Amino acid sequence: MHATVRSVIEVASEARGDFCILDTEASPEHLSRGTAQYADAMLLVVEPYFKSLETGRRMAALGRDLGLEQVALIANKVRDESDLEAVREFAQRNELEVGGIIPFDEAMPGAERAGSSPLDFAPDGPAVAAIEQIARGLVDGSIAGNGAATRV
Repeated sequence: MHATVRSVIEVASEARGDFCILDTEASPEHLSRGTAQYADAMLLVVEPYFKSLETGRRMAALGRDLGLEQVALIANKVRDESDLEAVREFAQRNELEVGGIIPFDEAMPGAERAGSSPLDFAPDGPAVAAIEQIARGLVDGSIAGNGAATRV
């Protein structure tokens, strides 16, 4: 499986203007198997809780050790200003970029229960809008590694 993914990334990386976004497991295995070798950026989706943030920090360090210069946290399921502040403080303390913020959105568990993609289930929801903004930031270069964080 990892060899196939590496091949897809390698081919996508050769075509200027094409983007390949991978949603990998919450595991360092894809990094150790060379999947990240052809990646330009790594976005680490974290929740505003210490264990999740700490895992994101460790994955960021691994990614940088493997040569990825563009690494950013994406704060997911942010319910309020205190959640956002917890993520920002952790990121600042650990010299990490917050590349985007996805608010908690009740439609997301609803989409999961329905076996549907969030885009199909709630295309106008706040989480989908935030994800679209993050994707645009990847395309225009305002996310991951250049110090310009996206704010939702």
